[in-house]
Amino acid sequence: MSTGGRGSLLAQPLQLPSLGRAAAYLGLFLLGALVALAGALLQAAWFPGGLLLALAGAAGLFVGGSYALGGRGGAVAPVVGWILTVLLLTASRPEGDFLFGAGGGSYLFLLGGMAVAVICATLAPGRQPDGGSVRLGK
Repeated sequence: MSTGGRGSLLAQPLQLPSLGRAAAYLGLFLLGALVALAGALLQAAWFPGGLLLALAGAAGLFVGGSYALGGRGGAVAPVVGWILTVLLLTASRPEGDFLFGAGGGSYLFLLGGMAVAVICATLAPGRQPDGGSVRLGK
């Protein structure tokens, strides 16, 4: 059976990313961790402006990563770095030290950042196949 040319575009096997693309994902992952650390310090210092600035910085990184790499993977890489860093910062150490206090601002940063991450990763532009843009049925 023939797929008419269109099915062959959709049935391509997955390939490993190139070395440059993998380095870009790693860089975005590390930037996500850095933005999470800076946001954790900033949100408590200048509440509520610091909280808004920290969340806006995270959203900018997530959306910027998706546009830079041309797909949702560019948004997911910094999101994973951000969430892992925030979760590691919330764990208390045996000495009793921790970075987040029990205030409302910390919870807003944690939950708001996760909501921003999901929104940015969901609304990020998906990769489109090459070719002209045509409408079906015309």
